[in-house]
Amino acid sequence: MKDEILNEMRRKMDRALEVLNKDFSRIRTGRASVALLEGIRVDCYGTTMPINQVASLAAPESRLLTVQPWDPSIMADLEKAILKSDLGLTPNNDGKIIRIPIPALTTERRKELVKTIKKMAEEGKVALRNLRREANEQVKDLKKEKLLSEDEAFKAQEEVQKITDDYIKQVDGLAAEKETEIMSF
Repeated sequence: MKDEILNEMRRKMDRALEVLNKDFSRIRTGRASVALLEGIRVDCYGTTMPINQVASLAAPESRLLTVQPWDPSIMADLEKAILKSDLGLTPNNDGKIIRIPIPALTTERRKELVKTIKKMAEEGKVALRNLRREANEQVKDLKKEKLLSEDEAFKAQEEVQKITDDYIKQVDGLAAEKETEIMSF
């Protein structure tokens, strides 16, 4: 029972790290990456769709992204969605393809992005702590039901804390890595 709780907690924490990593990849650095556009949703055909389902995305150069719609009639919708996103990018439309130049980041913008990263990392840590609390409650329930002795419950809670500390270190490492990436370009 104890092992099931710990394995489930690890699985959920791995998932939380994946989500955080994906969120970090959407934060703009000095170079072009199609991951920047993945969070954008386009209003077209009477519904809202992810941009990668209505157009092909590419990064042909280190400071340029291209968006080529499969249906040229939604070109204006794509442009509007890119402008509405909080990426601060200005699309250039030539009728067939949208080119998005990636400007160099100013020092001020870099500092804003670092603050955003720290906030996201803190949210990730909160999610991990919630998972820790959940696992600890499950251990307490097992102890109440007399399925775990007092010592086993104490050891299980120590192990839960150790696992949580490991994952929090990973979050700090990811945040530091992304911060370095932003400040170096």
